[in-house]
Amino acid sequence: MKWRKAFTLIELLVVIAIIALLMSILTPTLQRARRHARAVACQGNLRQWSILYAAYTAENDGRLPGWRDEPAPAPNDPWWRSSGWGWSWGWGWWGFWPEERPDSPWYKATKDIMLCPMASKPAHPAAGPPDDLGPWGGTFLAWGRPVPPKYPWWYGYGSYGVNGWTIWGFEYNYTNYRRFAWSTTDVKNAASVPILLDSALPWGGSGHAWSAQSYPPPDFDAVPTWTHSGPFTPFCINRHDGYVNGVFLDWSVRKVGLKELWTLKWHKEYNTRGPWTKAGGAKPEDWPQWMRRFKDY
Repeated sequence: MKWRKAFTLIELLVVIAIIALLMSILTPTLQRARRHARAVACQGNLRQWSILYAAYTAENDGRLPGWRDEPAPAPNDPWWRSSGWGWSWGWGWWGFWPEERPDSPWYKATKDIMLCPMASKPAHPAAGPPDDLGPWGGTFLAWGRPVPPKYPWWYGYGSYGVNGWTIWGFEYNYTNYRRFAWSTTDVKNAASVPILLDSALPWGGSGHAWSAQSYPPPDFDAVPTWTHSGPFTPFCINRHDGYVNGVFLDWSVRKVGLKELWTLKWHKEYNTRGPWTKAGGAKPEDWPQWMRRFKDY
């Protein structure tokens, strides 16, 4: 009788077990590599935004977008248009305006850098959410809404949010606001002033300037629902393994630890040594459970 060479059942099972073991070891590594690649692509998007901001301020005597001497709309300024509320108030920092539709040149110039690769799927892709939900996105979901009739000036999708203390308001009025807000690039320690970051909303950071530093961190990671509990909530999302990416007033781009958000110079009088910092006495156990494993600052 002639015997054929072949694998036995035991040998096949051993090979399958080894392959399964290797896959279980390699899969987390591949996932980390994939997340890292997406984080790098996210920083690439933000570098493009930093170039846009730098070009705008260079052409406008160092003034940040949205800061004018008068509230009248400026026809040649893509960052400033009137809206249903009398002025855009920074709603259109990404290039969407009430006078323009998604085929506008400003949208075409920025649409490819609006979405972080980790949050490219919109939270509300089909229809505008109920009014009480607003445009809220999530850690891995883009904020925004389509073009609902009730909000003709509010449409589009994105994954980044602007620091409200760097873009909202006009300089001829709102004296108290001007006291806190950044209006030009001529500031000290510009590398600590955030402009644009990963976000679950198109804006954040602003609020009651005198109490912003004492706002506690959110109790949970972002979900697509309207639960705004403080000015940093839109940015405090675990999108890049304990970090978010951001653009700063010196046009640098870097990753920011979630707890580090409380140490940034959000407005002129913001206390960077507040109660949610190591200098202010914050301890790891003081943070919500989901944030305790992140680096302290």
